[in-house]
Amino acid sequence: MIATSQSLASAAGLKVLQAGSNAIDAAVTAAAVLAVVEPSMNGIGGDLLALVYDAKTRKIYGLDSTGRSAHAATPAEFARRGHTEMPMRGPLVVDVPGVVEGWHQLLSRFGSIHLADAIAPAIHFAHDGFPVAELMANEWLAAEAMLAADPATAATFLPGGTPPRQGDIFANPRLARSLESIAREGRDAFYQGAIARAIAADMKSRDGLLDERDLADHQAEWVEPISASYRGHELFEMPPSTQGFVALEMLNIMEGFDIHGLGHNSADYLHVISEAKRIAFADRSAFLADRDHMPKGVLQRLISKEYAAARRQEIDPSKAATRHASLDFASVDHGDTVYLTVADGAGNVVSFIQSLFNAFGAGFVAGETGITLHNRGSGFNLAAGHPNQIGPHKRPLHTLVPAMLVRDGKPWVAFGVMGGDNQAQAHAQIVANFVDFGMHVQEAGDAARMRHMGDELALESAIGADVRQALEAKGHVIRDGRGQVGGYQAISIDPKTGVLLGGSDLRKDGLAIGW
Repeated sequence: MIATSQSLASAAGLKVLQAGSNAIDAAVTAAAVLAVVEPSMNGIGGDLLALVYDAKTRKIYGLDSTGRSAHAATPAEFARRGHTEMPMRGPLVVDVPGVVEGWHQLLSRFGSIHLADAIAPAIHFAHDGFPVAELMANEWLAAEAMLAADPATAATFLPGGTPPRQGDIFANPRLARSLESIAREGRDAFYQGAIARAIAADMKSRDGLLDERDLADHQAEWVEPISASYRGHELFEMPPSTQGFVALEMLNIMEGFDIHGLGHNSADYLHVISEAKRIAFADRSAFLADRDHMPKGVLQRLISKEYAAARRQEIDPSKAATRHASLDFASVDHGDTVYLTVADGAGNVVSFIQSLFNAFGAGFVAGETGITLHNRGSGFNLAAGHPNQIGPHKRPLHTLVPAMLVRDGKPWVAFGVMGGDNQAQAHAQIVANFVDFGMHVQEAGDAARMRHMGDELALESAIGADVRQALEAKGHVIRDGRGQVGGYQAISIDPKTGVLLGGSDLRKDGLAIGW
């Protein structure tokens, strides 16, 4: 079974499974296709995180292939350039892209095919073209002015001077050549070869900070996932520098309430969710950073039951809190990401996410490579002494969070929800949908969601007027949630029969398919 946000990627991954290869092989193949057919969301100029359940060892492994900042990215350099806060786009917020190294690591440790074979379908789509899907066409149109502002970017993504429309055939021959180089030379083509030199030269021409040394230094890390129990189930998330602990902290707080008794998407339920989110995001703002720079011991405290019990007391059932964390950037972060999950007949399961962060990342293509570079460096801040302050060769605060829900020691649901800071708060809602409300894998994703954004609570239209009025009476400011709650993909595994059930969000162009 495979579930992705784009049907061409799901089909490519399914072919890999049908050929006898495993879930890890299919995940990389699908991810490579997504890097071509959803170019605003992700690409080989972005980052990657994954959870892998290996059936042989019966263990969940975490892969962190997020990039670090340039060695030249010092607070003094940003001050010299007159910045008092981190820019959102442009060359200064380009960190080392981690996707290609992530693919290499996944296949080297758990795969059964070579990288060249895994990315062959992506090369085909980049070279020969693909029909642009509906949501992708909308993203392209929204970014037209930004894409047109840079000659190399316009030449790549605005054929004929305009964004492709739904159903148009779009090809990226420049990206095809870059992918072909990776197929021939492996990951070194990107980090030490011609692609690395081209990216470094482009960054220099834009007065950026990233150079060949930064790219050559990149290496993904296999890390121990973090987890917390929720009503007898264990949720596994990735550790910092990404926000997995936020979902765990939220669920720990929620566990002290009768969530089922409150009723799904009732005003009282949504109030508890949003207040738990605000507490957890206050901690995210204060502490989340490169794990090597966070205060020792703080992570385990944040995901402990004792800490959640103490923070739970701050929630007033009748009134929304007025206190907000000054460093919380939830009001400005949208996030453009792809999530996919794969499970094979041998019992291997992959929960996988890769992203450029904002639409078309930093907003430009690196020269003639066809590669859009991400803007993850915008996740840093410039606050002196903060663990997430910009610094040399450092990971920024990250939002990518693949997840895996385990029951009785075995994977039950592999899932993810795209969309920047939305991801952790959506994870809490999805887990509640499964555990508290007994939803099946498609229903759990289709159910209306909320997203707390800054001072506002975004609600999808299926949440009715009576609930909105009750939330306003508690002090919440309600806004339209259309397009704000991300996109969900999931696979659930029946613990008795082993049957795989796939779910793909109705909000996306995706497909869950098995054989």
